[in-house]
Formats: sequence, structure tokens, C-alpha cells
Amino acid sequence: MGTTGTVEALTAAGIGAGDEVVVPSYATPDAAEAVRRAGAVPVFADIDPYSLCLDPAAVAANLTLRTAALMPVHLFGRRADLAGLRAVAERRGLIVVEHEPADALDENTRRRQANAAYLNSRLRGVVTPATGSGVEHSYRTYVVRIPGNGRPDRDAFARALRARGVPCHVPVQTPVHRLPAYRRDLWLAETERAADQCLALPVDAALTPRELHRVVAVCNALGGLVPAAA
Repeated sequence: MGTTGTVEALTAAGIGAGDEVVVPSYATPDAAEAVRRAGAVPVFADIDPYSLCLDPAAVAANLTLRTAALMPVHLFGRRADLAGLRAVAERRGLIVVEHEPADALDENTRRRQANAAYLNSRLRGVVTPATGSGVEHSYRTYVVRIPGNGRPDRDAFARALRARGVPCHVPVQTPVHRLPAYRRDLWLAETERAADQCLALPVDAALTPRELHRVVAVCNALGGLVPAAA
């Protein structure tokens, strides 16, 4: 849908000045920006530690008399818990506006899923993406957690990967509620933990078996150097 489409969806639903829309902070600012452009106020709720998407329980705890909508973001190709969020919304007569629809299944998606399955089964010393029966994940981005002392160990791990020729990046550098334009005096525990621990590894459809093996070999060699979180 994109930001413009989301603004239009909010406006069409009659959401505007005086309304609040619950959004994730662990994401890009696009969803919050769409809410502002519609004239409403973004309210940040915490994420589920496994999906990294909006946690229905955290959303429920952030509802006020001014809440008009919930806005899930499907992050990194993992679908948000739409059933759980819709259940919260229905109890209060709210609407659910997805910022962007989930990825459509195509050949590149299947290849990324196959690459992710290879990484999931072989990586050691990092926490691979949580998956299970019925979980939809297109692996637009393959995000692991680096255990240990949060951001210092994650950043050191990333530097070591790059030095050994494995590209990687921090998927969300700063949660939206800590950006100057949206700053709130909040403590979102799972959001902060994800921002400190998460790292995106290569999973592109074009990766060769040799490149995938290289990612695994380098990560596993470094994993033992990072102390596991207590």
C-alpha cells in the first residue's frame, strides 16, 4: 500500500484530528508518518519478541478513548498477528489498517525461503528467526539475534562479519519513538531489546550454495566468541 495508500485508507475510514492509531515503534517511520499525514496521532506499542511485529497484548494495554485504529506492519516478510490484533480491535469497535500487505508468493520468495531454511538448520551461536506451523514468512530480510551484551556484542559481531567478507546490516537502527520527530518518553522493552540485538544476514534469492556456506561458516566461527545472554 505504501504511505500514500495508508493515508488514503485512514482518511476514507474517517480517521483524522483527535484520533489515535496504534503503530509499532520497531519499524521504519512510514506507518507513523502516514498516521500524522492523516491528521491523527501515532501511539507506539511494543512488539512480540518472536515475530518482531505488534504484540496484541501490548496494543490492548495502549488503547484509550481516542483510539480509532490499529496499524500492523508486516516486518522483514513475517506476517503480523492479524487474528490477534483483529480480536483486540473488535472488542472496541476499532478498525485494522495494514500499512503494507504481506508479500505475494513468487519464485524469488521460494528461493529466499529455501535459503532461510538452510541457514536456520545450520547456524549456531545466533538466534534464528522463529518459525512454526502456519507461520508465513517471505524472508524479505533474514534477521537473527546476537546473544550476549546487547548492542556492543551485536555491533562487534557485525564488524567481524564484514571484515570476513559477509555483508550484514542492522535492520532497525533506532526505534521510531526515539527519533526526534516522534520522540516519546516510553520504555518498550521488547522493542529496545530487538534494536540492540537484531542483525540482518544475506538471504537473497541469487545467493549461491557457496555463498550460503560462507555465511554459515563465518557466523558459526564467531558465535562462540559472543557470550550467551544469561
